[in-house]
Amino acid sequence: MNKIITAFLLLIFLNACHRKSVPGASNEVSGTETGLASFYSESYNGKKTANGEIYHSSDFTAAHKKLPFGTKVKVTNLSNGKTVKVRINDRGPFIAGRIIDLTRAAAKKIDMIDAGVVKVRIQY
Repeated sequence: MNKIITAFLLLIFLNACHRKSVPGASNEVSGTETGLASFYSESYNGKKTANGEIYHSSDFTAAHKKLPFGTKVKVTNLSNGKTVKVRINDRGPFIAGRIIDLTRAAAKKIDMIDAGVVKVRIQY
């Protein structure tokens, strides 16, 4: 009888600790960050990203240090209000203060090519 009660209590405990998520969605996260964004050099074209995909500067993807691969992120250039939606498929940036690296296509959409680095808000 003690084993049954112990097993029952363990199941209740594990269920309480289980992270709830939307059906069919893995790695469900949400939040906002503000910081600096940069974009990849053209020299990365054709190389593998951290999740194994091939990098293409024309895609709308990005690198983030911690967000799960596949996370959709809305990036807003705070100097002009322009936005772009990207999918996380790589790790980085590895320069202090930067929170996201965008592909050239994504950087162009929020008009940051000339500046190189801009302050952004990311929502995920």
